[in-house]
Formats: sequence, C-alpha cells, structure tokens
Amino acid sequence: MTATDSQITKPSEPFDIVATYNDLLRSDPDLTMPIAAIEALVLLLTHSPSSTISETLDLLEKSTTHLKKSIPNPIGLSAGTDLFQRYLITTLQRPGQLGPAGDFNAIRAHLLSNSRLFIRRAKESRDKIAGFGRGFVRDGSTVLTNGGSRVVASLLQQAADEKGGPSAVRFNVIYVLSSPKGDIENPTAEPEGMETVRALRAKGVPVATIPESAVAYSLGKADVVIVGAEGVVENGGIVSRMGTYQIGLLAKAMGKPFYVVAESHKFVRVYPLGQYDLPIEQHVIDFKTQEEVDNAKQQREPADASKSSGLNTEFDAGSVDFTPPHLISALITDSGVLTPSAVSEELIKIWF
Repeated sequence: MTATDSQITKPSEPFDIVATYNDLLRSDPDLTMPIAAIEALVLLLTHSPSSTISETLDLLEKSTTHLKKSIPNPIGLSAGTDLFQRYLITTLQRPGQLGPAGDFNAIRAHLLSNSRLFIRRAKESRDKIAGFGRGFVRDGSTVLTNGGSRVVASLLQQAADEKGGPSAVRFNVIYVLSSPKGDIENPTAEPEGMETVRALRAKGVPVATIPESAVAYSLGKADVVIVGAEGVVENGGIVSRMGTYQIGLLAKAMGKPFYVVAESHKFVRVYPLGQYDLPIEQHVIDFKTQEEVDNAKQQREPADASKSSGLNTEFDAGSVDFTPPHLISALITDSGVLTPSAVSEELIKIWF
C-alpha cells in the first residue's frame, strides 16, 4: 500500500500534512520535493471537510505554513506549495466556469481532477528536459557532475541509451561523490549518486568517481559541467547541494561551461544576494573551543567516533549552497534552454 492509499483509506484520522509529505518522498524515490508537497496538499483537500472557498484557502494557508516550518530545508518544497496556492487562487477566482454559481462541489471536483493532471505532467517533465539536454553531451566529451539529481541522471542515461541507435553518444563522466554521513540508523550508507554511477556503467559509459577535494584537479579533463538544483531562484541562480557553488567557481575560472538542469516547478520566488541570504538555518560553520569539544564528546556514546575529533559532520546530509547566476552558462528546463536572466520572465509566466 502506498502513502497515498494509506491516507485515503483512513479519512477518520486527523490529516498530518508533514507525515504525508515524508511518506510520499519515502514511497517514491523519483518524486521531487515540490511535487511531493503538491501531492500532499491535494490529499489534504481530498480529506478536508471544508465547504466554502474561504475555508479551503484558509486551510491551505495554515497547512502550507506548518509544512514549511516543520522541514529543515523548505526551499524545494516551497516552489511546489507556492505554485499550487497560486493555481488554486486563480482557479477559484473564476468559479462560474467550473459549474453552477455557488456549486462548491463542482469547483472542488475540478480542482482535484486538474491537480492530479498537473502532478502527472510535472513528473513527465524529466523526459522533456533530457530531450532538450542531450545536445549538450557531445560525442567524445567528458561531463563532470555531482550529487544525486534524478534529472541529471535521466539526461545522461538518455544520451547513452543504446536504444537511441546511431544518435546515442559516446562520452565519459567524472562523478563527484561526497562522503556519506555515517550514523547509527544507517552506518553503511553509500555516497549520493552511486546508483546513477552504476546505471551509467551498465550502459557502457566509462565513469570515474572522485572526492570533492579533487574537483579542481579533475576539471582540466572535463569539457562541460552539468548539475541539478533543489531550487532556481528569481535572479537566475540556483540552490543546490553543498559543494555546487565551488564547482561553479572553479568551472568559471577554468573556462568550462556550467549547465543546470531543473524542472520549471522548482522555480521559487526567493531572491538571495549571497550564501547567507537563504531563508533556512544551517550549521555549516560551527566554532568550538577544545573545552566545548570535550564536553560534547562526554555527552555522546563512545561508539560515535565520527565526531570525536570535533569535526562538524552534521551539515553533510542536507545542507545547500547558492550558486549565483554569473557562474551559470544556461539552465536546461522543460520550458526550453534559458539564460539565467530569463528566469524572472519565466516566473512571471508561471505565476501570472
């Protein structure tokens, strides 16, 4: 039984938007954070007893706020919740077109039907991006990438797919792997991206894996950099896994094209001016004295040796950084290939 099924079959229980969102992500590894957030909101409306437009909007606003506050890094899901709210408001402003005036049930049925259609189309956007991006992976080239972006994986696998016949290209990949965050719950966790590495190698693509410290050395062998993003912000920059910013800096310094692949539902109305303007709290730089390190060590179990030296490993799992637009050559999206300066115009189209 999927997360969706379990929520639908228990209408009498209080609806937990946070648990639903997390269950959706766990049950479908291919689901992005914005789409999981939208699906959670659609399920909320399915279970909601609200019978008027004002009640529906109020419920949506409170649930969205609660969801954002409950997730450590809500930037990715914010793109989905904000887009869905805008869609809902726009639809409710023209109720006469959806059924007899005042027939909220007809409006509600239309919303749920079209919301599911929107989700399905958003999921299909990955294939559209791969189609647009294949041309950026040239025969005989070497691509450097990082992280566990599904859309990057889809693009590279489609470029290498033997079913493409003569159009399938032959290329190499340098994959930057970060050290996994070892913890008690998952001590054998592998680096993010290893699944893509195995899939590419199975298709006959030669892949070299390198640590983050070898990026500058390895870029000399790369022809192009292709990365994913958790969010594309209004100024054309991106929010992505920690380490993407430094890859962008190095690529710029060495004259290597730096391309970002991202679905349009990841475009978010945030305008950071630098690394510390992101609307999230991160503990990347954690100053400690030796006394504080010793005190913290005494409070932890002896088996937790990963932090005994005072090394801050807590940020590895989900921290992000901001890559400014001047480092980005182009963004490959389901709406086409965009320059960073075109992102604001695309956001206007999406929202208005």
